[in-house]
Amino acid sequence: MSKVACIGECMVELKQAEGAEAGLYSRGYGGDTLNTAVYLARLGAGADYITALGDDSLSDEMIAGWAAEGVGTERVVRLPGKLPGLYMIETDDKGERRFFHWRDSAAARSLMDLPETPDILDALAGYDVIYLSAITLSLYGAEGRTRLFAALNRARDNGARFAFDTNFRARGWPDLDVARAVFQEAFATADIVLASTEDLLPLYPGVTNEALLARIPGAEVVLKLSEPASIVRLEGVPYPIKAKPVEAPVVDTTAAGDSFAAAYVAARLVGTDPLEAARAGHRLAGVVVCHPGAIIPRAEMPSGLIPNHVHSRKASP
Repeated sequence: MSKVACIGECMVELKQAEGAEAGLYSRGYGGDTLNTAVYLARLGAGADYITALGDDSLSDEMIAGWAAEGVGTERVVRLPGKLPGLYMIETDDKGERRFFHWRDSAAARSLMDLPETPDILDALAGYDVIYLSAITLSLYGAEGRTRLFAALNRARDNGARFAFDTNFRARGWPDLDVARAVFQEAFATADIVLASTEDLLPLYPGVTNEALLARIPGAEVVLKLSEPASIVRLEGVPYPIKAKPVEAPVVDTTAAGDSFAAAYVAARLVGTDPLEAARAGHRLAGVVVCHPGAIIPRAEMPSGLIPNHVHSRKASP
C-alpha cells in the first residue's frame, strides 16, 4: 500500500454561512496540506497527516474529522495548553478568496522543536511520498527547516520521493529574500515540484514562464498557469497541458491547488504518467472551485479520476 506523509498546519475555518445574514459564519477546519491529505485519502492513497495540535475540544474535533475521512492521525502531536490557529475566508462575486489569519501562537508552529520531533522526522523514511508546501516551511524557524530538510534527504536516500508545492503567502515570511532562499533549497531537494505562476511571480516578478521553470532544477515539474492550463516539464522537456473548461459557476477557488496536488500525487503513486496526472489534477480542481469551502461533499467527487485505484482506508460515510 502506497503511503503519503502530508506535513503542515490545519486551522479552524470561519466562512460566510450560506444564506445567512451578513456577519454570520459557519465553522469548519482547513489548511493547504490537510486539504491535500483529505483528497488523497478520498482518491485511495494511504495519507497520514503530520502536525501539532492542542489538547482542546476544537483539536479533538479536527482529529475526529480527519479520521472520518480516512486520514491517518497517529503522528499528530498534542500539546497541553496550546490551540490551533484560526482563519476567516472572504470571497468576492467571482469566487476569489481573501484570508484573515490568527495563528502566531498555534501549536503547529512548534512541530520541529518538540521532544517528539526526532522520532517524527525519522519516520518519514517509511513513506513513499512526503508532501509539504511553502506554507509548511514558513511555519518553522531556520533551525527547524534545517532539521526538516536533513530528514527529507535521509528519507529520499531510503527511496521516498519529496513533493513540494509552492503555495506562497508573503505574510508568512520575514522578507522575500528569506523566502527565495528557502524555495531554492526546496527546489534542489524535491523530486516533484508543483508550482504555479500565482505563487512564483511575487517572488520573481516580471519573468517569463520559461524563466520560472529554469529556476527549478528538478526532473519532474508542473507549472500551473493563470489560464486553465499548465506546463509539465520532464527531464528538461516542457509539455503544455490544457484543462477542460469549467462549465459550472466558479464560487470559491479555495483548495484548487491543494486538490490538484492530491490528484497529481495519487495518480503518480499508481504509475500514471505525469501528463495524465496533471490532467487529473485539473479535473479535480475544476470540480472543487464550483463548491464553497476547501473540502467538497464526498458525493461530488468525480468518478474515474485515478485509474485502477483501490481505497486503502475505509472512510466514514
